[in-house]
Amino acid sequence: MKCFHFTNGEKEGRDDGGVVSRTTSKVSSWARSLSMASSALDARRSEFDSDSRDSLEFLTQRRRANDLRVFTFAELKTATRGFSRGLIVGEGGFGCVYRGVVTVSECGNGPDSNSKKIDVAIKQLDRNGFQACSLFIVLIQGHKEWINEVNFLGVVKHPNLVTLVGYCAEDDERGIQRLLVYELMRNKSLEDHLLARVASPLPWMARLKIAQDTARGLAYLHEEMDFQLIFRDLKTSNILLDEDFNAKLSDFGLARQGPAAGLSHISTSVVGTVGYAAPEYVQTGKLTAKSDVWSFGVVLYELITGRRALERNLPRSEQKLLEWVRPYVSDSKKLRLILDPRLEGQYCIKSAQKLASLANKCLMKQPKHRPKMSAVVEMLGDIIGEAPLGDDGATQPDKETEEAEVETREEVVSCKQETYSRKGDFDLKEMISLRTRSIGKLDWRNWTPGTVKLR
Repeated sequence: MKCFHFTNGEKEGRDDGGVVSRTTSKVSSWARSLSMASSALDARRSEFDSDSRDSLEFLTQRRRANDLRVFTFAELKTATRGFSRGLIVGEGGFGCVYRGVVTVSECGNGPDSNSKKIDVAIKQLDRNGFQACSLFIVLIQGHKEWINEVNFLGVVKHPNLVTLVGYCAEDDERGIQRLLVYELMRNKSLEDHLLARVASPLPWMARLKIAQDTARGLAYLHEEMDFQLIFRDLKTSNILLDEDFNAKLSDFGLARQGPAAGLSHISTSVVGTVGYAAPEYVQTGKLTAKSDVWSFGVVLYELITGRRALERNLPRSEQKLLEWVRPYVSDSKKLRLILDPRLEGQYCIKSAQKLASLANKCLMKQPKHRPKMSAVVEMLGDIIGEAPLGDDGATQPDKETEEAEVETREEVVSCKQETYSRKGDFDLKEMISLRTRSIGKLDWRNWTPGTVKLR
């Protein structure tokens, strides 16, 4: 699912959390001028290169404070075997992510420090496959997101946020090279597991813990730092899982610093992913931490149902997840009908009800009525604590769940019998139609059971 980026007609009159305000102002002026002649485009390229050098000086200072490793392009090219297609582990709007192996120091960067090799994920800003003007637009936006990632992941540190190992920023005759190096998350993304790209489905308890890990990461960004950070692009593809299925937030390219003291929101251009962005943000461009809470509610329903927030391949009435689940969430007997079928009944219906109730709180129309993420973490802890566990630690279906499964099977049998009955009526209609077609007395094209239309 791709990100969208459009303006809502409002102008940003101040630095509302962007990391490098000069870049923000120049990006908007460049975007208004990209339709000019190629000579103007060349001049703007020079200006972009100048701004890049200013950004690199800023990043160099930030690196000293946060101990990020600066890689050369040659190092990362070697680590990925020349950016081999066979090592691609993901693709985004601004480039590919490769698996690689790099050498890092365990204790500082001094001559006596010990070195070790680690597996990493390397994201490269794509410079190919675009026309001149389009390429320049991509470079501007991609460069801006690249700076965001380095600046934010360089200062935040939490078990539920992906670790940024280092970066590469080189400008030479080959052009602009921008790369980020992250810790490798071996179990891919939550989206991969929910969409059956991985063979075994996520157990119910694992889903609850992933939800809690994600909530902890957001609570840290919103409430536990010296400044507030709004993630702005929460979705299942940005929730990565390590070897123990601990969840970590990734991709901070669209993150923004929250409003200053005394202000209720920041006004900004609307970006994010269709199906996840809060409605008030899309309509007005007013961004708050409660926008992330809405997105989290959408993710909870994806965990419950195993479906995308927006799925074009389904019937029209089922394409939008939040519209599809609405009739089912108020009744436990109906709720089981939308639970992920890959769970095969291995869940606790009571915890599913509570999770759906929490999702509804996160999806309240008025942002002020949505809970803080710290409160969400506590509620998820209660849901996990009350879920029945077997001897192996897996979630066990309770009595109500087992009874619901029996009812579901009975309903399925009833539906099958009704289907067979209708099929019998259809066969009878066809048989009569064949017998009467030659004499032309009956027209079955508008036939309905119990009625006959004469010519």
